[in-house]
Amino acid sequence: MAAITHPLHSLTLTFKTPNPRFTPLPKLTISATSTSNTHISGRKLTAAVIGGGPAGSSAAEALASGGIETYLFERTPSGAKPCGGAIPLCMLEEFSIPHDLIDRKVTHMKIISPSNLTVDFGKTLKPNEYISMLRREVLDSYLRSRAESKGVTLVKALVTNLDVPLQPNQPYIVNYTVNNTMKCLPVDVVVGADGANSRVAKAIGAGDYACAIAFQERIKLPNDKMEYYENLAEMYVGNDVSPDFYAWVFPKCDHVAVGTWTVCSKKYIKQYQQGVRSRVHPKIAGGKVIKVEAHPIPEHPRPVRVRGRVALVGDAAGYVAKCTGEGIYFAAKSGRMCGEAIVKASEEGHRMIDESDLKREYLKQWDSQYKTTFRFLDLLQHVFFGSNAAREALVELCGDEYVQRMTFESYLYKKLAKGNSWEDFKMVSNTIGSLIRCKLLGKQMEAFDQDVLAKVV
Repeated sequence: MAAITHPLHSLTLTFKTPNPRFTPLPKLTISATSTSNTHISGRKLTAAVIGGGPAGSSAAEALASGGIETYLFERTPSGAKPCGGAIPLCMLEEFSIPHDLIDRKVTHMKIISPSNLTVDFGKTLKPNEYISMLRREVLDSYLRSRAESKGVTLVKALVTNLDVPLQPNQPYIVNYTVNNTMKCLPVDVVVGADGANSRVAKAIGAGDYACAIAFQERIKLPNDKMEYYENLAEMYVGNDVSPDFYAWVFPKCDHVAVGTWTVCSKKYIKQYQQGVRSRVHPKIAGGKVIKVEAHPIPEHPRPVRVRGRVALVGDAAGYVAKCTGEGIYFAAKSGRMCGEAIVKASEEGHRMIDESDLKREYLKQWDSQYKTTFRFLDLLQHVFFGSNAAREALVELCGDEYVQRMTFESYLYKKLAKGNSWEDFKMVSNTIGSLIRCKLLGKQMEAFDQDVLAKVV
């Protein structure tokens, strides 16, 4: 038998010991403190990370490496979020991702307009540059295992709800089920990394946000068809594949991922998926669907990302880049930043933290690095994905090699590319020219967020 004793509630919860694959939870005692930021005696700060994707695993690893007693909850370790699976080059080094996890190294990319104008969008890549394509189930499993190796306790269970304390010096209670048995765990700090439908966010009243729906089919192709996609990714734009974003064909180890996403017409998602398949049909003819996936994707950060001693990261916080849909890097980055912030504020687990610590060490740092980037990508999405005419202008612009170089340098290395003043001027002029040719400039400028524009120009 295993027991968790909570002195604040004078309660002992007794439950059956998990099956042998589980690491049994130790007897955990959390003593009350009269004020915040006081020294913790006799134990270390205890944290629960809810969700075992890149955000949760990165947070848990940072916490455990910094001396925090850490529990990582993941409901379905063998599951996989429907995801294109592209990660930037800088993530491999920054997060020490082994190269043998990479399915494909994409060095060629095509973007196809509504009229099927095709632009090769990879002409400026250097010989050692590529976009890594991998499967989420492979990456997620690796990151969780690495977190465990740092001392994280992995709990394979469904978290049903989080009890928020009524007093600032009381613990949070994580309620979860294992083999139809209800259990609970008191902790000092909670990191919500449980996706767009975050139960942690709901528990702390973090507010709602708009979500897109992503739909993806994994299709195993005949060898000759798969050879075409050996190092090639494709993006399709048009009202037939998505009214507000794009569709994709991304290569994996032995198959391709074909998918699309939308926020404004979610009930027609299967219709848009059929549109993608129609556009790409000659290239995937004879293929067999081996998996169908769907998942919500947040469209902007939540109104509240920190409350009390709870912080949200990854999709739960709303960290998915508009326009590109990129989320893996930002998930892992936010998780690591949050974990390191908790370690710093708690002096490696020796002191209690509070909301002001999380806002100062985590939110302030995150917003200073990425807030403008997210706003700028939001602006681009509004300008170039609102109509087929705008999408034609986008594809036309993507043919410019300077545009390609600036785009890839910013994406691959996650830092603002250093441009040339004259080339920047020409790029802006070409953008305006393309929009004028599409008779869109006046209409789209009215939709600009002037505050965002002022920060970017």
